[in-house]
Amino acid sequence: MTAPEDGFNETIHAPNRLRICAALDAVEEIEFATMRGTLGVSPSVLSKHVTVLAEAGYVEQRKGVRDTRQRVWLRFTKQGRAAYHAHLAALRAIVNADLATG
Repeated sequence: MTAPEDGFNETIHAPNRLRICAALDAVEEIEFATMRGTLGVSPSVLSKHVTVLAEAGYVEQRKGVRDTRQRVWLRFTKQGRAAYHAHLAALRAIVNADLATG
């Protein structure tokens, strides 16, 4: 039997990064500005958290031009999606273990 903490991911668990991962899990990719609006954070805050996730190999950024303006799109890597799902499973295991002992 695995411990409830197996799969728990400190990188993903930070609130804004967890919200970024939840949003990315629901889409193929999302524009940076859309993600910023969804989370209600400043561009610098989002950029900081995306950088952490990208350095971990969880998120990729794609740059391109739309409507004559430079845009950035975000998407999960396979590793990122797997890490996020493992983290969710770890959170569920922690909650279920607490409920069973409570």
